[in-house]
Amino acid sequence: CSPLQDPRMLNTTEKGKAGKIQVPREIFRSLSSQTARVVVTVLNIQQLGMFKEVNQTGQVLDDTVVGITVGETSISGLQNPMQLTFAHGQLPHGVTPQCVFWDASKGQAGGWSSSGCVTQPGDKGTVCSCDHLTFFTLLLNPALDRSTAQALMAVATAGCGIAMAFSIFTIAFCIFLRCRFRSEETLRINLGLHMNLMGSLLLLNLAFLLNSGLSGGTQPGTCKALGGLTHYCLLCCFTWAALEGCHLYLLFVKVLGTYIRHYLAKLCLVGWGFPALVVGVAGVIGSYGEYSIQTVDHQVIAHLCWITSKHVLVHYITNCGYFGLIFLFNMAVFGVVTQKSCCLQGTGTLQGDRKAWKVALVAMGLFCLLGATWALTFLTHGTSSAPVLYLFTILNSLQGIFIFIWLVVLYYPKTKEAAGSLSHIIRHDKITTVSQ
Repeated sequence: CSPLQDPRMLNTTEKGKAGKIQVPREIFRSLSSQTARVVVTVLNIQQLGMFKEVNQTGQVLDDTVVGITVGETSISGLQNPMQLTFAHGQLPHGVTPQCVFWDASKGQAGGWSSSGCVTQPGDKGTVCSCDHLTFFTLLLNPALDRSTAQALMAVATAGCGIAMAFSIFTIAFCIFLRCRFRSEETLRINLGLHMNLMGSLLLLNLAFLLNSGLSGGTQPGTCKALGGLTHYCLLCCFTWAALEGCHLYLLFVKVLGTYIRHYLAKLCLVGWGFPALVVGVAGVIGSYGEYSIQTVDHQVIAHLCWITSKHVLVHYITNCGYFGLIFLFNMAVFGVVTQKSCCLQGTGTLQGDRKAWKVALVAMGLFCLLGATWALTFLTHGTSSAPVLYLFTILNSLQGIFIFIWLVVLYYPKTKEAAGSLSHIIRHDKITTVSQ
């Protein structure tokens, strides 16, 4: 059926391009009447205002949707699934087929779902085995090819090694400054925050290297523990980035003029304790296990210990949702800090040599410090863009280097001026500097 032409019968010359439907006997045995009408509707949805999912990443094969009904009732929960074969030639490079049906209850306007369907790809067609009857199609989802996936794994592994080295350098540099300026409490708190953030990055990179190196031959219990450890380290990175944003807000906007007892210890309790609580709950419901990264032709590139595909909702809530909230807050803080710094520069409050490249470096450092590089993960949904994946992998691998350079330029060699300006926040409510 098409909105521009009447329904028509299939021409015998087109049978080579046609698909095939196999309906199990149990459907007819369950019907009370002796006769039942089987209706197969083939829709060309190119010009229809139907079957359009919000933020759909995959493409419908030939813009074709097939609806199947038997009798007057809804049929689901089949023991022997219905088989629908979508005939096609060689699929485009970089996509993987997925059998889906239209779920009207998904979201506000409905969407495609693969629940109850199994995809069996072939050279000349793809077989969809589903346990219910409704409107079906073959969705062509973007996927990685083997060479791109292997290159990304190599870049990530090398980047993790470099990031670990610079994380250690940064922690050592912060310890040196804390020992040198013991009397400057504000400076020590700032450096303590940076040390904890870099420590979480160090643990995350270490967990990833252990994960990619050991997950292939580990026992189920060990893999669950390793998956939980990796998830914990990732949540620690997000949480410490949020705490950096909160502290920056107190310094620049709220002005931390009141003494908070054991301030850094309380931040550590949140930064390391809250992720442990989340991972503990996720572990109780059995969220961790082996996770496979597959290519277009369903070949396994790597085995990782992570949140299993069965509990993908845990990933969306604890990782995507949690970081999304942190990103919005930190970017708001970043905007406020940038605006206040520009205002202070315009009124001449800022003293000293403030070269443009230093201001840009400070802004870039704050951007990395607040975890903005992780936001690129929202642009890699469905692995639709290899360049974005490369950019995401490289920038997050270099995050430790960026923060190290930023701290060195910010605090050294003019450490006394930096310490003095940081102390200036406590004494005056309305004067701040870029070095803060």
